This record gives sequence, structure tokens and C-alpha cells, in this order.
Amino acid sequence: MVMGKRGRPSALEVCRVLVVFLSLFPSVSLQCKILKCNSEFWASTSNSGPEEEFCTALRAYNSCVRRTARTCRGDLAYHSAQHGIEDLMSQHNCSKEGPTSQPRARTSLPPPPPPLLPGSQERSDGPEVCHYERSLPRNTSPPNYTHCGFFGDPHLRTFGDDFQTCKVEGAWPLIHNKYLSVQVTNTPVVPGSLATATSKLTIIFKNFQECVDQKMYHAETDELPAAFADGSKNGGDRHGANTLRVVEKVPGQHVEIQARYIGTTIVVRQVGRYLTFAVRMPEEVVNSVEEGDNQDLYLCLHGCPANQRIDFRNFRARAAEAHSAGRTRSGTGTHGFTYQSAKAKCKERLPVEDLYFQSCVFDLLSSGDINFTMAAYYAFEDVKMLHSNSNRYHIFEQDAFMSNAAQRGKDLLSLFLINLLAVLLWIECCTVHL
Repeated sequence: MVMGKRGRPSALEVCRVLVVFLSLFPSVSLQCKILKCNSEFWASTSNSGPEEEFCTALRAYNSCVRRTARTCRGDLAYHSAQHGIEDLMSQHNCSKEGPTSQPRARTSLPPPPPPLLPGSQERSDGPEVCHYERSLPRNTSPPNYTHCGFFGDPHLRTFGDDFQTCKVEGAWPLIHNKYLSVQVTNTPVVPGSLATATSKLTIIFKNFQECVDQKMYHAETDELPAAFADGSKNGGDRHGANTLRVVEKVPGQHVEIQARYIGTTIVVRQVGRYLTFAVRMPEEVVNSVEEGDNQDLYLCLHGCPANQRIDFRNFRARAAEAHSAGRTRSGTGTHGFTYQSAKAKCKERLPVEDLYFQSCVFDLLSSGDINFTMAAYYAFEDVKMLHSNSNRYHIFEQDAFMSNAAQRGKDLLSLFLINLLAVLLWIECCTVHL
């Protein structure tokens, strides 16, 4: 994609970047009040003012952060705030000595601009750089679109069409590149179980040329907003603002975020008590890694770490064995389903016994929550809408087994080559000494 240079960001833009960045770390303890400092600073700088007013607010912010040192020491958000304040002080030539002020009450935002006259396309279309396919060089082949999905207990379909079942309790990054970041927070479904499900989701869309301002979308259980965190439904006040927008499909249950400037569509749903995530993204955007960034932990790109994966083939085998042995008095599993009854329930929504069907069975056996049937169903519906290759909608167990076997083969080959090199070096050393 053609990337252009923007002017120096305003103080307000920098503040927004800082506050949104710190919002990525929801693990701040109840004793640590760093987020309160952040919100007060944001309130005091919500309207542009003289540079000295900004410096005064920044000094007040610094004082607030310093007061949290005892309870927040060791917290990532606290240390990020410290570094952010230093950068802002330097950028705006603010003196550390001087008056501080209490945060001013946040005033109401100015009214939205009047609607465009008929036939005007400036706000809705914007410049060509704000449309991914239009911005590509002429006579190039169409972009290759990829898909990632995350749902259920949870189950992950990577951009490479690998299908995994994972533990990944707590906060984990799904996507992180030059244009956006996605982080999920997973909580245990049943106490004592390895199975977790997504209770929070945060998406950061980064500033992009003249197209969009930085925007954050945050959802959690029973709160699926129809707007970004700042209340807006598009990318801000720039010419290409409407190439990023939030569209509510079903209130409280289904939201679609369209980011046409990067050719990306994101679907977020709440099914039962938990969230599901699905995305369609050009391969070029997927691989637009920041220089020096380690991508190994981003789940949509590389999958879950090996020590976080659950082999539900073994889980299913144990469940089937328990059923055939009649280990439960009532004839039902620990959470209300036998292997056979779980299969029958999943068959109602997922007639093809692919890995979406198998994940549904796993979820019912591990949690007993009937809503996971619909989570698997909607995950597959999202695949049909977002995946570019209809022949790859279904993934079967054999496909996953072959993929894992291929990866194991690569690992074994690497190990063999390393050992061979070690042997050759040892022989060389022995020869020299002789």
C-alpha cells in the first residue's frame, strides 16, 4: 500500500494515542489508580487550548501518576504512563516546574458537520488511498484475502487455515500490525476446567494518512457497543472517515466493523455470555509487521503456543469411553451431556462433521453450556461470509492432523540438521587436534 507522511500530531491526538494505548492493559489492580489519572488527563485536554494550558494539565497528570507509585509499581500501564509523560513534556517543551490545575469538566463535543449535498462523495468516499483495492498499483493481480476466527472454548482458525483448541486464559493478542491491534481476554468457563472463553475484546485502529483517526472499539460480556469508545461510528473528521465504520446488525448481539481503507471486515458477536471474533483481511495487511516486532505470540498469525493447546481428539476419546462404560448414574456427562447427546445437539445446527462440529461437541462436554452450539454455528456462518475460498469453508480432522504432522516433520528436520552440524563440527575439531 502507498504510505504517505502526516503532519506533526496535535497535542490532543497524542493524548488520545496514549490513553488508548494504556487501555490495552486491563489487568490493573483495584488498588492501582493509574486509569483514573489517565481519564482525568483526557478530560482536561479534550478541547484544544493554548500550549501552556496543555503543559499545566500534563504537570497535573504527572503528579497524579507519581501519587500512584506505591500501588502501581510493577504495573505495565503505570510505567507506560511515565514514559508517555516524559515524551509529551519533551515534545511540547513543557517545564516540570510550574502550576498544576485540577482537570476541567469535559465539555460537550461540537455538533456533527451538516450532511453533504446530493451527489457529493467527499465524505463517503474520500481519496483513493482510503480504498484498499483502488490504492493498489494498476495491472496488479487482485489481493489475496485471508480469514481468522476465534470462538467457543476457545477455538482458533488462523490466517493459514490451521484449526486449534486452546487454553489461553487471560489477555492474549490476536492481531498486531501497522494498521490495527486486536486483543482478547479469556476467562474460565467452568471452575477447575482448562476451557476458557472470550469475555473482553479490544480493537485499536491506528491513524492512517488522511483517512482515519485512531479509534478504539471495546466490547465485553453484555456490552457490545454500536460505536467506538469515543461514541463515534466512523473514522473521525478526515476526508476518508467513512471508510472506517461500525455497523450494528443485531443490537447487543452482532456488530460489523468495516475498514475499507485496509480492505478489512471484522465481525464481533455475543453468543450467550461470551464473545466471538472473525476477520477478513488482505494478506499484505496481515504481514505488515512493525520493524523489530516479534510476531510469535499473535494467535491469528502463528496459532496458540504448543503448551496452550488442547488435544480434543483425546478429550473426545475419553468422553466416548466414559459413555460406553456407563460411568455416570444418570447416563449424562459431568455437565449434562453425554458424547452421543452432544453430537445429536450439534448435528441440529452443523450437519457436516467438520472441526466446527467437533468443536461444538467439545464445548458441550466441557461446559454444558448450550449457547456454545450457536457460537460454533455463527463461527461457520462468518467463514462463509468472510473466507475467499469456498472450498476451504470446512476443515476436517484429517486436515488438521496433516498440518500438525507437517509442522512436526519440519521441527524434526531442523533438529536433525542441528545435530548433524554438531557432529560435523566435533569431527572437524577432533581432526584438527590429531
